[in-house]
Amino acid sequence: MTRLTLSALSLGALAALAVPAAATECIAPANPGGGWDFTCRQIGRILYEIGEVPAPVVVTNMAGAGGGVAYANVANERNTDEDLIVAASSATTTRLAQNAFGGATADQVRFVGSIGGDPGVIVVANDSPFQSLNDLVDAVLADPASVAFAGGSAVGGFDHMKPLQILQAAGLEDIRQVRYIGVDGGADAITQTVGGFTQAMTGDMSEIVGFVRSGEVRVLAVLTEERVPGFDDIPTAREQGYDVAAVNWRGLYVPGGISDEAFQAWADRLTAVANSAQWQEAMTANGLAPFTRVGDEFQTWIDGVIAQTQELSREIGVIQ
Repeated sequence: MTRLTLSALSLGALAALAVPAAATECIAPANPGGGWDFTCRQIGRILYEIGEVPAPVVVTNMAGAGGGVAYANVANERNTDEDLIVAASSATTTRLAQNAFGGATADQVRFVGSIGGDPGVIVVANDSPFQSLNDLVDAVLADPASVAFAGGSAVGGFDHMKPLQILQAAGLEDIRQVRYIGVDGGADAITQTVGGFTQAMTGDMSEIVGFVRSGEVRVLAVLTEERVPGFDDIPTAREQGYDVAAVNWRGLYVPGGISDEAFQAWADRLTAVANSAQWQEAMTANGLAPFTRVGDEFQTWIDGVIAQTQELSREIGVIQ
């Protein structure tokens, strides 16, 4: 009897050892390739390499509705799954603020953190009369019709929001006067500006690096808290008197129903990724700048971003 009991215990222990640890899943709310897929695959890889998760992270691509399909799945079907993380970016919060996810609200998930971002920029042609961001802002304040911005997002999108935030900070009362032309991507926005069809371009650093190096454009401001490594001669908007940071951040959210302890654990893991040599290499290789806000601080920041985006969106008529 004793022998049978010991055999059963031994078999049970072996069976337990044979069961793999629960694997973390990262949902990329888009098809393979692009920013969300990059976020899942890079963060997932590093989490395992530095020992923050016991098994390789499984990446699931769940495209649809600009992230809305994944958001609904997490909020409605997996609200308490503590082994689930989801790639997010500035597009996520912009769409939530503008009710683009079919009535879904930001409080249905918890935003864990951002550990890098594509810095927003305000750019003019190299022969532009505007030598500084202040020159450009002064021109808009004096005559809003005299300056048109080109950007790679639609009206009300993230590129549109960047100059609106700056001009609102400058005291422009009716931001509907700001002229914005949405085109098909950052390269087209640069072409519009270099060609003289618009007076400025609003976009991301990754879109303009080649044009900066070729001398076709001049960057009036980078919309980060500190100057971007490798582009140290470009001043921030904050240095020029406008308290605006607009970074297309890369980070994660988790289901809204997980415990505070589980949320903090993910915040700690993401912090470990941000501090790793592997992530520093990934940022350098992919043109990202440091933008680390994690845990409750990030959630508070997100709440503020959504509120500001809603306010601006109402003012320009994108939402009621």
